Amino acid sequence: MNSTSSFYRFTAYCTLLMVGLIPIQMTLFILLPPPTTVLGFFDLYAKSSLLGLLSLDFLYLINNVLIIPLYLAIYASLKPKLASVTTLALLLGLVGIAVYYPSNPAFEFISLSMKFAQATSEVQRVSLLSAGDVLLAGYVGTAFNTYYVLNAFTLIVFSLAMKRSGYYSKSTSTVGLISGLLMIIPSTFGTIGLLFSVLSLIPWIIFSIRVIIVFLSPSFQSKINALL
Repeated sequence: MNSTSSFYRFTAYCTLLMVGLIPIQMTLFILLPPPTTVLGFFDLYAKSSLLGLLSLDFLYLINNVLIIPLYLAIYASLKPKLASVTTLALLLGLVGIAVYYPSNPAFEFISLSMKFAQATSEVQRVSLLSAGDVLLAGYVGTAFNTYYVLNAFTLIVFSLAMKRSGYYSKSTSTVGLISGLLMIIPSTFGTIGLLFSVLSLIPWIIFSIRVIIVFLSPSFQSKINALL
């Protein structure tokens, strides 16, 4: 097995793990909904740092790392026929992922919650609550929305390009396109954003599983190796 085949297999397993994390994230969100206030997060972190991290999308941090090889693999398979547009899509996706990480305050809240528990004056507590407010505002602010929309466009472009690749079925391209279109409205945009976010997961899971099957198929790997 050459390095190219190994890379696509590795990507398939990363994508499978990413898909497996989605129901875990949804279950945690339903059973343990995150607090709506800074004080609520401080109390949760005081009870359990792990629950605090999970409530601030710690699994999402892992999820986005796993998407990187998926983007690279899809790009590599589409590049021979649509180099310029797929290169742009890849760059948008990677930039989007990069800007997401500074927006997530999961670990910053560990420090703030510990300081809040040790605070000896009302001034200190108010200051720490204000710092938490700033972090939560950034958590659903420009960086997150930029990440969300850029990744929506990445998925849309990749899905459209798949129609001309010869590797992916039309149904794979279609479900990817549907997921990308549903992601254009960020999950932070109230009820409609949350609804579109949840609905986008269904075609995203189908799309990911179909891509996994392609990457693991001997015929795909033979075609890819023939281009080397």
